[in-house]
Amino acid sequence: MLLVTGGAGFVGSNVVADLNEAGRSDIAVNDVLGSEGKWRNLAGRQLADFVPPADLARWLEGRKLDAVIHLGAISATTATDGDAVIENNFRLSLRLFDWCASNRAPFIYASSAATYGDGAAGYSDDWSPGALKRLKPMNLYGWSKHLFDLAVADRAARKNNLPPQWAGLKFFNVYGPNEYHKGDMMSLVAKRFDDARAGKPIQLFKSHRAGIADGEQKRDFIYVDDATAVVRWLLQTPSVSGIFNVGTGQARSFRELMAAMFAALGRAPAIDYVDMPPAIRDSYQYFTQAEMTNLRRAGYNADFTPLETAVKLYVTRYLDRADRYR
Repeated sequence: MLLVTGGAGFVGSNVVADLNEAGRSDIAVNDVLGSEGKWRNLAGRQLADFVPPADLARWLEGRKLDAVIHLGAISATTATDGDAVIENNFRLSLRLFDWCASNRAPFIYASSAATYGDGAAGYSDDWSPGALKRLKPMNLYGWSKHLFDLAVADRAARKNNLPPQWAGLKFFNVYGPNEYHKGDMMSLVAKRFDDARAGKPIQLFKSHRAGIADGEQKRDFIYVDDATAVVRWLLQTPSVSGIFNVGTGQARSFRELMAAMFAALGRAPAIDYVDMPPAIRDSYQYFTQAEMTNLRRAGYNADFTPLETAVKLYVTRYLDRADRYR
């Protein structure tokens, strides 16, 4: 049996879908469904169990698992409740890591590109303790993920109390089906699609940095199928451990992202540029791009879907249909 924490969420439900499609139904999901419609992310899936967070410790007692895929977290970059974030994103992660070490189960977990902060220290996924300590996350969410990366890297350096396989995945800007419950944390494709389909112009931030045109702020956008393919590969490659970036290795602009969405609808781009709120101007990231050296060196050789192709898949298979769920 596999345990997927956060399995009703965006990346988690796509991991569950991958596993089902590979023939596995012995999957337990640990999550909170709430009232945002997250249950729809799993409506077409087969599970062996669903474990509420309050029951997880008791559920794990005496159990043998093939792996724990730990994707559950408070993931909003705007989160402000430090106690809740540290309990969910750090302390729970430590408890699951320890359980996997004691029970000899592989442990794959979600870290985040938010650990890189403003990018001043670069985007190399060198996970030595010294390299990690140079990173300065800019928000509570990023710090909580960074804190856990540091704890794992320290244990790895000391070869102390480790699962047989462990892997942290620094996901960059993931987009795709089943993200609809995320509100303001949805990808720009999901947030702007309905307006674009209705013939309305969509809005992007103006640039407030010299030498960068409006809409030319760049991110490493990765389609969710490519992100979950890395998880699947790790499950199939138990000899690989480490902390890895999960992006495409190529930064693309928000303007290009929106142009791809309009192209998928067969329309010319209609974009209005609006001032960025003063409150976020000083901390706004103008560029992120994953260095993919570690993952490639570990043996992962699959291609990443080009942005234009991935956006067209997202639009035609999901967003432009009555049922948008995978």
